[in-house]
Amino acid sequence: MKARLLFWCLAALCTLAPVGRVFGDDLAAIPVAASSRDKLYAELAADVDELERRGNLLKRVVKLVTPSIVHIEAKRDAETPRPSRSESEEAGSGVIIEARGKTYVLTNRHVIRYSTLAGVNIRLADSRVLHPTRVFGDPLTDVAIMAISDSELPPARIGDSSKLEIGDFVLAFGSPFGLSHSVTYGIISAKGRRDLQLGDDGVQFQDFLQTDAAINPGNSGGPLLNLRGEIIGLNTAIASTSGANEGIGFAIPINMVMVVANQLIEHGYVQRAYLGVKLDSAFGPEAAAKIGLSHPHGARVSGITRSSPAEQARILIGDIILEFDGTRIESDIHLINLVSLTPVNKEVEVRLFRDGRPINLRLRVANRAQMPAE
Repeated sequence: MKARLLFWCLAALCTLAPVGRVFGDDLAAIPVAASSRDKLYAELAADVDELERRGNLLKRVVKLVTPSIVHIEAKRDAETPRPSRSESEEAGSGVIIEARGKTYVLTNRHVIRYSTLAGVNIRLADSRVLHPTRVFGDPLTDVAIMAISDSELPPARIGDSSKLEIGDFVLAFGSPFGLSHSVTYGIISAKGRRDLQLGDDGVQFQDFLQTDAAINPGNSGGPLLNLRGEIIGLNTAIASTSGANEGIGFAIPINMVMVVANQLIEHGYVQRAYLGVKLDSAFGPEAAAKIGLSHPHGARVSGITRSSPAEQARILIGDIILEFDGTRIESDIHLINLVSLTPVNKEVEVRLFRDGRPINLRLRVANRAQMPAE
């Protein structure tokens, strides 16, 4: 009743304010001419038409993408240790994509990590159930990809998460609390969240999108989409004191997801690059101001690994790395993430700040698995 009264009051304020006061004893005392009422109705109808057009856009996205969304049930393998909670089954979501001419399902590793192939049920929008033929996962990003044999399934389109801006509208698909193929709506609230404490294993490489689109347990692995119907993120976590949605959800950017997924498909594991620098985590605005930087960004080098790409490129202790491969560096963690997701042996340009002036270098990142022991 209170919500209905509030809505009525707001509507009255918006539509009747031009012709008289809407509150107090004068509300019923001021007549509205028929011509004025007709004008107000016409204005209201135009506003509703615009609202319905926007609503139809959301409906078209949902209709287009729903056949690509899956509900995932993963039965825990009997030989794996039980978690602290009593459940023996994980539930989550996923999205069908096409990669290298084959059909796969993207999801979070934590959804399927304790299950066998036969224990993973992939439920389609038409209620059919499939089992994956192969499963690959990367614990350091919480990305997993599952191969499926049905090549006739409609894949969702991959977007470009680097083009996202704070305030962009998004839709979150998933199975919150087991309610499969649910959709919520919101905006990108923030980007570059890199200090979250997630799960028992932890997620080392973080660059999360933050959204206020409702994400709850069961949404994990479902896609975050833009209004073009393109995947721009993989729903992964929530910040909550109650275990349910409190308006703060996190998704892995799809560009990061696809770098990991493509390597999992090609190699079965992720090859990570390294630069060969140790970084000063205490470097911040005050230190940046002291050395003459107008903006507090970058990562300060505190050590160099021998025989590393950094040593070969003659990066020095005390250098501030401002840009890596065309991306402005916000912090030491940001640089670590960027390097780890760079293809091994790729030649990149690095912009440094040294002795009060910028310097550009080119170097070729190497395979972290071949990094010399300290």
